[in-house]
Amino acid sequence: MEISEKLLCLFSTEVSAEEDRYVIEVPRQEVETGDIDPDEIYRVALISREDEGGETEASTAQPQAQTQTQTQTAPSEPQPPVDVGETRYVEIEDIGKQGDGIARVERGYVIIVPGADVNDRVKIEVTEVKSNFAVGEIIEETF
Repeated sequence: MEISEKLLCLFSTEVSAEEDRYVIEVPRQEVETGDIDPDEIYRVALISREDEGGETEASTAQPQAQTQTQTQTAPSEPQPPVDVGETRYVEIEDIGKQGDGIARVERGYVIIVPGADVNDRVKIEVTEVKSNFAVGEIIEETF
């Protein structure tokens, strides 16, 4: 599956019925970390999940939908694929708004690498981990 570079966040949640509409709950941390603005409208894609028999249930919605923020986080929210102190070999794919290098690892998870340029291949040590991004320090320029 190809994941768009425009992906702002990724989390698991339920779709609930409320009177004449359905609601997708966005975890509070996605708004608090600045990825999602509750006053904006977003395009939402629902990714299929496997049922108990190994079959895949496909559900994709691409019309624009306004999300509501709830105070609870989703119970099955995925954990970051990296840990503080972990070393990784990454390739810088983009430059962020503040001039830092951006690398993507499993599930499109972002690692911000200060001092790196696009196409740099570096060995990093993860120094900070958040739910939707991590920060890594360069420990070897090329690999």
